[in-house]
Parts: sequence; C-alpha cells; structure tokens
Amino acid sequence: MTTILEARDVTKIFGGGMFDKTQTIALERFSFSVDADRPTVTAIVGESGSGKTTIVRLLLGLTSPTEGQVLYQGRDLQQLNRSERKEFLSDVQAIFQDPFEVYNPFYKVDHVLESPIDNFKMAKSKEHRRQLIVDALEAVGLRPDETLGRYPHQLSGGQRQRIMVARALLLRPKVIIADEPVSMVDASLRATILESLLVLKRDFGISLIYITHDLTTAFHISSDIIVLYRGSVTEGGNAGLVVPKPEHPYTRLLVGSIPMADPDLPWLGERVLGTPAGGVAPTGTSFCRFYDRCPHAMQECVEAAPPLFHTSHGRATSCYLYRDAPALPPDGLIQVLSEVDSDQQLSQNGLHLDPSLVRSPSSPS
Repeated sequence: MTTILEARDVTKIFGGGMFDKTQTIALERFSFSVDADRPTVTAIVGESGSGKTTIVRLLLGLTSPTEGQVLYQGRDLQQLNRSERKEFLSDVQAIFQDPFEVYNPFYKVDHVLESPIDNFKMAKSKEHRRQLIVDALEAVGLRPDETLGRYPHQLSGGQRQRIMVARALLLRPKVIIADEPVSMVDASLRATILESLLVLKRDFGISLIYITHDLTTAFHISSDIIVLYRGSVTEGGNAGLVVPKPEHPYTRLLVGSIPMADPDLPWLGERVLGTPAGGVAPTGTSFCRFYDRCPHAMQECVEAAPPLFHTSHGRATSCYLYRDAPALPPDGLIQVLSEVDSDQQLSQNGLHLDPSLVRSPSSPS
C-alpha cells in the first residue's frame, strides 16, 4: 500500500514554556494514513477540545508535532524543500469552516479561483483558465453565469462554500481536508455541499478527511470514522458499524445525543450513559481520559490508558471493557481502517441506532 499522507504516532503538546509550565496534550499517539491508490472518506469526529483542529493543522503542516511524524509520500512534512512543498500543496488541499472569512470583500469571487491556476501555471491562456474554472464550478453544482463576476456578499453562504470546494478541485488533489465545512451554513444547504464533496471522491478519485462534531453527517458520507476525546482515539472503524452500534461509552454518548425524529423517543443526551462510577482517580499521567464521565470506570482505567482493542473486523475500541480482544500496537488504527471497504454501505435508509441509545428514562438499563 502506497500512502500519500500519514500521521505516525503523533503527539502534540501545547504550553510548558518559560513563564507558563502548564502543558495541554491536544493530541496523543495518533496514527492515520491515506492510501494513494484507494480513495476513501474518513470522518474524524468529537466534541470541542477533542483535538480535531490540531489534526488539521498537523496534516497541513501548519504546526509541527511534539512527538512522531507527519509524512507526505514517506517524507517528513517539516523537512520538505521548496519544490516538494509546492507538490504537497497541489496534492493536499483544504476546505475551511467559515465560508465568509476566506474571501477578500474587495475582490470578485473569480479571484479565489484564478489564483491557484496562476500560481501553479495550470492554464495556457486566459480562455483555458476560464474553461478550467467553469468545469470546476459545474462539478459542484454551480452555474458559472450566476457565480462569476460577483462579490462575496452577493452570494449565499452555501454558494461561497461550494466555490471553495471548486477551488480545491481545480488542482485535482489527491486528498482534501474538509474542516467543519457545513457547520456555518443553513441546514437546507448542508446536503448540497456534502453531495459536492462526495462527487470529488466518486468522480475524481479524491480522498476526503471530513472533520466534524456532527455524527449524523459523518455517518452518511464517510466509509470509516475515527472518534476522538480529549486528544485520544476512543473508537475507530467502519462507520456502518461504529455509529449504529457504538462500543466505547463516549461514542455511545455522542450517538445518544442525536435527536431522533420521533416524539415518542425522548432526547436523553448525557443521561444515556447513566451516573459516572466515581471513586477512582489517576495515579499518574497515563489514564483513560473519559474516566470521570464513565459509568464503567474502574481502577484499571486510571492506572494506564487503555490500548486500542481489535474488537471485530473493521473496528477497534480503546476501552478495558473489551480487554479480551487482541490489543493493537500504537499504529494499529491504520490496520483497522485498511479493513474497511470504502464502498460499503450498511444502511441505505437512514440512521438506525442501537435501541438502548434511545430508550426512555423509565426503561431499564
């Protein structure tokens, strides 16, 4: 397997400077890779503070890891020379969260599309440049005659975000990192933008890394999923397995927090897990980060962080409740995700959850 982009046992720690000794572990021993020959859609999900943005910045080379390496075609991202860096920027593109701040209000939207073409010398003439832009806009469902020649404020948030998808597509990258791409647009536009992202994978063979806190959209567009909590991977594997029947208590909490379109199924949120066990406290720096919210917390959880256990084909869980399953090495998540069939769809008719996650408060556990 040839990898285009890889995080190898990466840890990122902030703080610990001369005047502030406090350290924050934003990401801990994270391993992940993107196969150059097999396009996939991988969702990385978690609540605020889970480390999602840190992963984006590491994978784009905007910050360096404290430990471990981020590799582009086997080369350390922090050691690329100028020509290698330009090649990386062509192969790995990003779509950011805010479709409002990425535009200069004094330029027409044409400018953000013309810049990458000019910077990478993709067009032989102005007519060729125009055709490249038209093709990219049409690929994401925009009409060039209704889009070009306008200023950002003259377009909707959904149109602006789809223009950024078209911009990423222009370079025909191998990987697109989409950081919360639909969190700031109307719900009615999310499906349109997500469909545009899926077109990139289906029609152009581009792998997507979809960063989100929204487990519902992650389930519907991704083939595999990685769940983060306070910088640590809690669960990962086939989205069709992980979301409908989660194993880790934190993943159960995320899934249980999804409001269901049924008035007879009350929204439980945090109550889906029950009362935290309590009575245990960390004895060192290595422990399960979820122990203080977990109803199953035991002494073992606070004495050493659990490894990823290979609970079944195509999934792994970092929880001592599954200690009877084989423990994986630090980069074991890469192995598990390689077992996922990128075209597998286990649910074609919507999200069907484990009934225990949507039980009423009066129902027995």
